[in-house]
Amino acid sequence: MGSIRKHSQTGALFFDFRYQGFRCREYTALPDSATNRKKMQKMVDAIDESIAVGTFNYRQFFPSSKNAAKFERGLPASAKAVSGTNSAAVKPTPLFKDFADIWFGEKEIEWRTSHKKTVRDDIDKRLIPRFGDMMVGNITKADILSFRADLAKAPARNKTNLLSNPRINKILNPLRQILCEAADRFDFRTPFDNIKQLRVKRTDVEPFSLDEVKKIIDTVRADFKQYFTVRFFTGMRTGEVHGLKWKYVDFDRRLILVRETVVAGEETDTKTMYSQRDIQMSQLVFDALKEQEKSTRQVSPFVFCNRDGLPLDYKNINNRVWKPLLRHLGLKVRRPYQCRHTAATLWLGAGENPEWIARQLGHATTEMLFRVYSRYVPNLTRRDGSAFERLLAANLGHTPNLIPVQGA
Repeated sequence: MGSIRKHSQTGALFFDFRYQGFRCREYTALPDSATNRKKMQKMVDAIDESIAVGTFNYRQFFPSSKNAAKFERGLPASAKAVSGTNSAAVKPTPLFKDFADIWFGEKEIEWRTSHKKTVRDDIDKRLIPRFGDMMVGNITKADILSFRADLAKAPARNKTNLLSNPRINKILNPLRQILCEAADRFDFRTPFDNIKQLRVKRTDVEPFSLDEVKKIIDTVRADFKQYFTVRFFTGMRTGEVHGLKWKYVDFDRRLILVRETVVAGEETDTKTMYSQRDIQMSQLVFDALKEQEKSTRQVSPFVFCNRDGLPLDYKNINNRVWKPLLRHLGLKVRRPYQCRHTAATLWLGAGENPEWIARQLGHATTEMLFRVYSRYVPNLTRRDGSAFERLLAANLGHTPNLIPVQGA
């Protein structure tokens, strides 16, 4: 099937289709617009139909094209023999397993260790068993759709459920990237054209109320009281809290400097460039960190650590502390990540400036803030940080510490 594409440099639209085993591109001066695409699509449909029934005349569609003269002069016998096939039959391409290794080797420098492991596992355990001995240029759209259908019937890690749509999309992502890169290098059309990702249900945030937060902090075992106080009232991600070191806690300026994270037990950089940020401490967080300082400052560079001074293990906390605590309190069990959502909704509920909240959370703009937490946004805004301090003071009995806003 032919397609309409946009030139990366000029922005003009062009036709991209295959005829007699060759990839053909016919360029136009038309800018990218819905109207122009609609007009060109009619022509693409006509080209596809005439090629399918064997009546395609190149010059009739593209009178001034140099390609028309080439086809009229006749093609080499080898090319005629593969008329109507994928260009891979004319120009052999690497086996999928070989090119996948090349692609992975070139891309892994861009990724975190945890993501690198996930992609490598999916390639080795899912993609290579299915496509490994096929040439990348011979993999078809039908092959991909069949593979996706089989994934939808495959068991998930817990063996009781089937793979979810988000998980299937993640498995297909490296396949899509590998084939798109191969198509670009070996001049064939990617079979992923017009294959959309499976629909994923929007997951609503499930923040805790301030009363529930108070119950959790009052009830949790003493050695985790400060840990959850920081999580609930800073909006830090799990890896950011676990990677927090004392050298990044600035009591004088009342700032937490987010510079590193711990993911899957390994120290790494922050998730995005915007994740590297300075978080203002509320009085509650300041007091919690001062208390934590008595326990771990002299034994570990990490603010929150285990008995050996190493970063906390997420699974251990989740299974042995977090879930049992929620069940004990009769609260709905949810991921610890909801602590971050709770901080965001408490700030919004207090009327804090959305731009200040976005900076606290490490978002580039307020767009995600409004999209995810829109129903928690009040009609009024207050001074940055001050409204939240008053909220904590009124409900938790802490004296507010109103500090000047940075950059004000």
